[in-house]
Amino acid sequence: MFLPEEEARAPEKVRFFDTTLRDGEQTPGVSLTIDEKVEIARQLDSLGVDVVEAGFPSSSKGEMDSVARVAELGLGAEVCALARCVDRDIDAAIDADVDLVHVFISTSDVQMEHALKMSREEVMDAAVAGIERVKDAGLTCLFSAMDATRTDEDFLVEIVEAAEEAGADTFNVPDTVGIATPALMHRIVSSVRSATDLPLDVHCHNDFNLAVANSVTSVSAGAQQVQVAVNGIGERAGNADLASVAMVLGALMDVDHSIETEELYETSRLVERLTGVQVPVNMPVVGDNVFSHESGIHSHGVIEESQTFEPGVMTPEMVGHRRRLVLGKHVGRHAVEELLGRAGLEPTDEQVSEITERVKDLGDKGKRVTGADLYAIAGAVMGGLPEEEKVLELVDLAVMTGNRIAPTASVKAVVEGDELVASATGVGPVDAAIKAVQSIMNGFPEITLTSYRLEAITGGSDAVAEVLVEVENPEGDQAAAGSASEDIVIASVEALVTAVNRILAMGTDREE
Repeated sequence: MFLPEEEARAPEKVRFFDTTLRDGEQTPGVSLTIDEKVEIARQLDSLGVDVVEAGFPSSSKGEMDSVARVAELGLGAEVCALARCVDRDIDAAIDADVDLVHVFISTSDVQMEHALKMSREEVMDAAVAGIERVKDAGLTCLFSAMDATRTDEDFLVEIVEAAEEAGADTFNVPDTVGIATPALMHRIVSSVRSATDLPLDVHCHNDFNLAVANSVTSVSAGAQQVQVAVNGIGERAGNADLASVAMVLGALMDVDHSIETEELYETSRLVERLTGVQVPVNMPVVGDNVFSHESGIHSHGVIEESQTFEPGVMTPEMVGHRRRLVLGKHVGRHAVEELLGRAGLEPTDEQVSEITERVKDLGDKGKRVTGADLYAIAGAVMGGLPEEEKVLELVDLAVMTGNRIAPTASVKAVVEGDELVASATGVGPVDAAIKAVQSIMNGFPEITLTSYRLEAITGGSDAVAEVLVEVENPEGDQAAAGSASEDIVIASVEALVTAVNRILAMGTDREE
């Protein structure tokens, strides 16, 4: 792969400084509890980040407590706290017992004049005093010249020289308002690099969708550390996305780092769940559509050889993701045949063509085509689906609910000839019943319910309801089923049992 000549200056290994718990939590509408911060911090440590920026201790008592909790976890990663170049901020960070204090002060004329109301000399003095206070406490110090990309370059060089003399361990070049282009970042990082022996760090915001590009370009100019956030969350348009930066550096630039890429998808979903910030389906690396294929040409290609329509240097397995064939108006017969084959169905060539056309017709009407739709169409075309070899057979279901008791379901089923009983509680009777069925399947590798859809077919309080479910096994195979009944709970369990039997027929073996 051809790379720019400047990448010859890239370090052999780059450190990852994660700011999900600090700048990421500054995403409007996001507020994490202490326990949630601890959970994310542990996952970031498992992911392999070098630094976890746990928060801004002086901002509130709760923030102080959460930073201190993360600091006492004994993580392999360094734990960092943010502080302005103000004594009380720095003392709070020191009191939180972190490994590293990240001190910052504005250095651009616009921020010094209007936000700080300080002169360049006053900013310089405050920066030096802040760094020295951290070093006097025996801690590692990262210094940030906030709004560096709008700072006079001569003054930025003066600041880095003063920071180095004061004892800073790392110098951060932040693109605080996200206005830099890759060319500008390369020039600034190169200029600062020539003025200091300090390791350089960059913190890029995504206001113009350039945070990842600016981060990796900075590495090509010699930056040894990048600040990132899971799913790119953070102030305004967010920060450089951890997963994208890790994969560009490792897969495209051959730069070493400590990130365990197989943990990227799981980490993304954890942060999505705890912050409530949804990951777009087209998000690079971790989005649901990254390894999904609907187009007939693309599906046919990846069935034969995945590299035909995927990068090759990045596979779903490398990032903990899965490859999916998606149904819709662009689907081809090869994808339809592959999906039916996984369910043990063997339609003739003519039947495959007819099923494919019917799937396309549904897509043309603007309908999202599910696995349940495919099986229903296949059943109609093939004259009824063949009877599956049932692994799970429902014998009895009982549900108890009320306004003062937790909804509880009890299920009796025959699993491979053994009669088993399980019970579970849930947020409602349907949830309890589904959980009871799932718990009775504990002897099998995890089968995940990925989609649940309920539609009323008739009107009135005794309406017939249709339930459509989709499930997925650890290999990424999917199966779907539907059922209809006046009793929503019965319909839900029957659909789930049918879907489970279908996916087990694909070869999911019971654990010994």
